[in-house]
Amino acid sequence: MALTRSEAASKVMVALDKPDARAALQLAERLQGSGCWAKVGMELFYAAGPDIVRELKARGFNVFLDVKMHDIPNTVRGGARSIARLGVDMFNVHAAGGSAMMSAAVQGVRDAIEAGDAPNRPLIIAVTQLTSTSQATLNDEIGIPGPVEDAVVRYARLAKSAGLDGVVASPLEVAAIKSACGADFATVTPGIRPRGADAGDQSRMTTPLDAVRGGTDYLVIGRPITGAPDPVQAFQTIVEEMSS
Repeated sequence: MALTRSEAASKVMVALDKPDARAALQLAERLQGSGCWAKVGMELFYAAGPDIVRELKARGFNVFLDVKMHDIPNTVRGGARSIARLGVDMFNVHAAGGSAMMSAAVQGVRDAIEAGDAPNRPLIIAVTQLTSTSQATLNDEIGIPGPVEDAVVRYARLAKSAGLDGVVASPLEVAAIKSACGADFATVTPGIRPRGADAGDQSRMTTPLDAVRGGTDYLVIGRPITGAPDPVQAFQTIVEEMSS
């Protein structure tokens, strides 16, 4: 079934990979009311701090805080508690940290909710393998044998068993993840490039339309929108492609 424009827009997470709050908010203001999510990654969060999340929430955005926590369980529990207090709608950890670490993130959110400090319960997702990770990198450098898809699905199953809501993976692995973990297990997919766009540092990618056809829930899109001469028009073109 084809998506409506509003449904398509609500699946797009625009990566506000800007060096400071001023640049990020200038872009956000142009996209305000479009229905997209705002993704705050490490570059922006380290530069602007928690206030950038508050500013984006005040402008009506759903916020995905992409800080990829990977530490001992107690530290991740505290970090997740602090993130939940910010009112983000989604954040992530690294599945490579193991089930105890991922469960600690769930407990940290629960701590904030039970204390009355969290305005909402954010979705918690786990990074499986970065979309820049090639087969050779996985096998020869990271040291995980076998196909990338097998490693991704193994981490997805681990994340689900730890109580997480979904995973970050490339759009190429969505079908396998849904088959292993169920249709309701959320997939957030970077590595999205409109036809004709530069691949950049992405190894496992596809187009917005193919990602939607593949069943993904959210599409993380950065440079094809934020680096365009007219970011709003670039966003609208992507939404039109997704709903075609």
